[in-house]
Amino acid sequence: MHLKTAKAIAMGLLLTLLGTAAHAEDRLAVVELFTSQGCSSCPPADALLGELARRGDVIALAYHVDYWDNLGWKDPFASHSGTERQRLYARSLGLSGLYTPQMVVDGAVDVVGSDRRSVLAAVGGARQGAGVQLTREEGKLKVAVAAQKGAPEADIVLVAYAEEAETKVQRGENAGRSLKEYSIVRGVYPLGRWKGDPASFTIDLGTVAPDATAVAVLVQASGPGRILGAAKAKIRPE
Repeated sequence: MHLKTAKAIAMGLLLTLLGTAAHAEDRLAVVELFTSQGCSSCPPADALLGELARRGDVIALAYHVDYWDNLGWKDPFASHSGTERQRLYARSLGLSGLYTPQMVVDGAVDVVGSDRRSVLAAVGGARQGAGVQLTREEGKLKVAVAAQKGAPEADIVLVAYAEEAETKVQRGENAGRSLKEYSIVRGVYPLGRWKGDPASFTIDLGTVAPDATAVAVLVQASGPGRILGAAKAKIRPE
């Protein structure tokens, strides 16, 4: 084979491989739990989320909603933004209302958070999406999102969370119980819009919620819609 022909074939193969990598990569499943310390049916879902958080192929996030706070116990982790995110999911998924415990898998599947079999079935299987890389360097987090041809326009957000916490509940449906909870969202930080082109961001970790010990970066179709890419990283000791 002529040397120039061999080089041309090799270059063509390399470009094909690079194009494939830019098109899609294996990605983590994203499981979002909507929960509350005031909800007596939520602790089993919290425990299941803790199991998922320990898996290498899952990003687990717990949003504590605030609509239980006037029923006897104010959840210290509750936020109205968590309730609003759940409300947006209810609209995009065509649900009739809000409930706890609810898990949303990959921004596309609604599952009762305590239904172990359904949750594990929703999480199972391989996934592909835009590649996301996180690198810590001198108190900063560098985020790199790879290109993906034909991807829908999306939002890139950083979600800071506390990996584990325990609370002794004094009143409400869980009065007298010590609740252990996992992957508790402590702050959400929009990074920018994504249209399928390579993107990079640098975040000063000093600006992230001080009680957060880890972060996830999500690339999510607007709506909120399906998750297109995701990665997680530890940023502080627990």
